[in-house]
Amino acid sequence: MNPLARVPELLAQHLLLALAALLLGLAIALPLAVISARNRLVGRVALGFASLVQTIPSLALLALFYPILLSLSTLVGGGIPALGFLPSLLALSLYALLPILRNGVTGLANIDPAVIEAADGVGMTAAQKLRLVEAPLILPVLMAGIRTAAVWTIGAATLSTTVGQPSLGDLIFAGLQTQNWSLVLTGCIAAAALALAVDGLLGLAEHGIAKRKRGLVWGGLGTLLVAMALALFPALPAARGTVTIGAKGFSEQYILARLIGHRLEAAGYKVRYREGLGSAVAFSALASGDVDVYVDYSGTIWTNQMRRSDVPPRDAIVRGVADWARDRHKVTLLGSLGFENAYAFAMRSDDARRRGIASIADLAPVAGSLNLATDVEFLERPEWAAVKKAYGLSFKSAHPYQPTFMYRALASGSADVIPAFSSDGRIAADRLTVLADPKGAIPGYDAILLLAPGRADDLRFQAALRPLIGAIPVERMRRANYMVDRDDDKASPDAAARWLERGLAR
Repeated sequence: MNPLARVPELLAQHLLLALAALLLGLAIALPLAVISARNRLVGRVALGFASLVQTIPSLALLALFYPILLSLSTLVGGGIPALGFLPSLLALSLYALLPILRNGVTGLANIDPAVIEAADGVGMTAAQKLRLVEAPLILPVLMAGIRTAAVWTIGAATLSTTVGQPSLGDLIFAGLQTQNWSLVLTGCIAAAALALAVDGLLGLAEHGIAKRKRGLVWGGLGTLLVAMALALFPALPAARGTVTIGAKGFSEQYILARLIGHRLEAAGYKVRYREGLGSAVAFSALASGDVDVYVDYSGTIWTNQMRRSDVPPRDAIVRGVADWARDRHKVTLLGSLGFENAYAFAMRSDDARRRGIASIADLAPVAGSLNLATDVEFLERPEWAAVKKAYGLSFKSAHPYQPTFMYRALASGSADVIPAFSSDGRIAADRLTVLADPKGAIPGYDAILLLAPGRADDLRFQAALRPLIGAIPVERMRRANYMVDRDDDKASPDAAARWLERGLAR
């Protein structure tokens, strides 16, 4: 399916999430603003907390809610969704608090004391004063805070892709990774248009309040409520029996997710995709049943999840991961797909040749004068710690990038070394030299097909996917990856997956 055809669905999901977060933020911030205006200590604590939330990167806040909700679900025996809408809703609601709370408290604190005295003089109760005097006076200031919160929330909602909630961020993340700038522009323009439209409707309501014209107020707010109601239809939970396919945030994962989806659709399943997931989130989502199937890499599970630092042979790692996943999480490792996607330190061939570098051991003595570019996870991964320890590596600088831009940094000379991916077609296309690992510090990274606990006994499901086991040679995976990653005549991940399927080893 053309990714642009998903715009209406993603726009609806994005709108529903942002407006739900704004409403929840209002439900928390409005009573808190009233209490804070009347109690200085509460006000300091509430505003301090709301300000603190703003200092946390939104991506980090979204990611933090996943393990929190997962732990809570475990404590109560399950039932709390830790992936998708709920963590996104909670994180974005916290981001909406500050402008609403601050403007509400400021508005209440700056009401003319004579007005309050007059209200007291006619015998108004506290509730009557709030409803008939204070609220109308602070509404213009409060609406300004609500409009700011709405724009912030719509912008931050693009990041909900990372925790499995569909949004316009799906287009942006996929476009950045595959260098499909039409997807990036479509996602950005749609998000910006949505923010402007919501801000305009809230502005219409604000103008109606100022001019005491109820028609304008209900025109603005009513349109938003209708839009939210309409957004519910495409955003309703998937029908029972729909398979959720997970994927991390790079081209190979997008391709393999579509390959799995095609197999399952041919077997009669309905599928949906949760893409752009981080490594830890992806495996946790699978173990908890939020995702039914996805492809991971044996070395990633071995080092990140199992916390193993030893480096046995590749087949031993796969067996160890299979036993651990089954015994600890009831996750089924259906098998290896037939290729490895390991970290492989690479340099421009002319540079490596000029410096006489053929291995990581040759790199170590001169690393202090070289710049390293990595993917966004590598510098925090155990593999990097293991390589540094084994070879004593210390670079002049080390900067993380999205994988596509990591290769760009090397090609442009901004970086001298990258931890490339061994199944990436850009290694050959960019004429890179892969450095040998004589000390075996980097574990094997066989691509492995993992199934959620709920699919352990689903023989039809497994039969649909079993033809993929051992069927994809690394050379063919490299070509499929390069179809998506090359600069010109790009293929979509869906098209690359169909090409890959036509040549599966029999």
